[in-house]
Amino acid sequence: MTKTGDGDRPARVEDVHELALSMPHVTVYPGTGDNPIYQVGGKSFVFFRNPRPDAVDPDTGERYPDVIVFWVESQADKLALVQDETSPFFTTPHFDGHASVLLRAARIGELTRAELAEVVQDAWLSRASARRAADWLRAHPPSTPTPRRTR
Repeated sequence: MTKTGDGDRPARVEDVHELALSMPHVTVYPGTGDNPIYQVGGKSFVFFRNPRPDAVDPDTGERYPDVIVFWVESQADKLALVQDETSPFFTTPHFDGHASVLLRAARIGELTRAELAEVVQDAWLSRASARRAADWLRAHPPSTPTPRRTR
């Protein structure tokens, strides 16, 4: 999905849009403000959040204006992304029990474009129908063995 050599560069917010739109059967709905919601089969898999009281700067108490939400397949997948305190992914009590992780746009460059592509693809896979997911996985076999859902 990435251009040769392009996957090693730091990820950018524009990449989220490009990667989400590159997945099949995607519909974009306008969220509040200029925040798009990317959906597959009527289910959101990536969206840009408005500042909310649950995601704030611990030093200033100001609401983060740049939170992106990515769906994940399971709580185990969520924990794998948020347990490491150095990871740019996080969650808040508001998202307890919700199969998603949060990422501030200000920290997106801590991921490579290839890493971001995997997160977006996994988000899409977690929300796509079993048939669409299976079709996509057949056309895009993982380069390294990673557990994927097969429904």
